[in-house]
Amino acid sequence: MKTLLQGIDRVLISQEALQTRVAELAEQISADYKGLNPLLVCVLKGGYIFLADLSRALSINHAVDFMAISSYGNGSVSSGVVRILKDLDRDISGRNVLLVEDIIDTGNTIAYIMENLRTRQPASVRVCTLLSKPSRREVFLQADYVGFEIPNDFVIGYGLDYAEAYRNLPYIGVLKPEVYS
Repeated sequence: MKTLLQGIDRVLISQEALQTRVAELAEQISADYKGLNPLLVCVLKGGYIFLADLSRALSINHAVDFMAISSYGNGSVSSGVVRILKDLDRDISGRNVLLVEDIIDTGNTIAYIMENLRTRQPASVRVCTLLSKPSRREVFLQADYVGFEIPNDFVIGYGLDYAEAYRNLPYIGVLKPEVYS
């Protein structure tokens, strides 16, 4: 862990703040989807820890599925090219779908996923993101549930990575620029 910590500039969101906000989001989502048995679609890999905590905190019946999308590769900035690496395992027609995302940056990836899912005729598609960087938006997009709005820092931890490192941190940290420059 010492090696990981050397690349971290500061803690942006503590473990305690994350758990508190996840519980608040779960309460709101549970109220909004009461009796609807939504399908939570996690965008891998970054969203898996958020999904696990959110799923355990929900007080409603729900199902879970996963999509893997590539837009970053091993870089620190989105390439702008979105590819589906793993598609859903189930039919979503007529289902209430809640996309669970780790971070919305430019908005291009989530806009692509939403458009793709809408062609499959779900009853509804909403978005829950742990983090939002509104200053980076290239596509107008209003998430239905937002954990935290953050500044334009390169963040890691709680599932978010840089070149597959730092995902295991229990908090959201800011990566030192010299690590990814």
